[in-house]
Amino acid sequence: MDSLASTKSKPLLPSGMKLVDLIFGSWTVGIFIFLYLPIVLLLIYSFNESRLNIVWTGFSFKWYEQLFTNAPLIKALKNSLIIATITTAFSVVLGTLGAWLLYRYRFPARRSINTLIFIPMVIPEIIMGISLLIFFATINFSLGFTSVIISHITFCFPFVLIAVQARLIGLDPFLEEAAMDLGATPFQAFFQIIVPYLLPAIISGALMSFTLSMDEVIVTYFTASPASATLPIKVFGMAKVGLNPMLNAISAIFIVATAVLVISAELLKRWNK
Repeated sequence: MDSLASTKSKPLLPSGMKLVDLIFGSWTVGIFIFLYLPIVLLLIYSFNESRLNIVWTGFSFKWYEQLFTNAPLIKALKNSLIIATITTAFSVVLGTLGAWLLYRYRFPARRSINTLIFIPMVIPEIIMGISLLIFFATINFSLGFTSVIISHITFCFPFVLIAVQARLIGLDPFLEEAAMDLGATPFQAFFQIIVPYLLPAIISGALMSFTLSMDEVIVTYFTASPASATLPIKVFGMAKVGLNPMLNAISAIFIVATAVLVISAELLKRWNK
């Protein structure tokens, strides 16, 4: 009787559906292999002793050693870190305050502003890069660190805004009112009650902004000067000259760092929910 009951509780799929599941499952596995096998090979060959990427001659750290003694690349890395850090700081402030204002106040142009904010997230990067270059040239603004930071903030802060807006959906509207009833000013209520509640979303958006700024190539290419060139720009220039094994080492470091930041952001989003 127990075996009969367990059989009845499990719906049996027709043979045709099993075949469909097998086909789609195999297709999914094939897609993942297509996407991630080159990345795995790149990580493996970053430890290849040979200068030829297609020939494995032995395990070695020499390309990483040469990478960390390459002065131009180290300078480009410092530029990337400076730009990404400043971009993240401004993006967090603009995204958090923007999300709070759009949530807290109702005004006629609210929906239009919401739409305009999200445009940098979907517009092609080549168009954004050329547009920003034309804008800086029109106002006679010199290209350099400032122009790159402004450009990065343009497409980074909407990600913070989206994360904070998602968190604000679950906010109890009486929290701020209760804090002010207990004697807090609106400023104190925001920073002592609202900001701690929004902190998971703020951190998640900050990690995403930092990752996007560190990885950006196209917009930076149009808005940077030689002195403010970032690491992705240097890597792009090296790749055009030829396949240097140091590119594998650089790419491996970027892949690992980006994966850590993205996973951290995803964990914080789940915590946010």
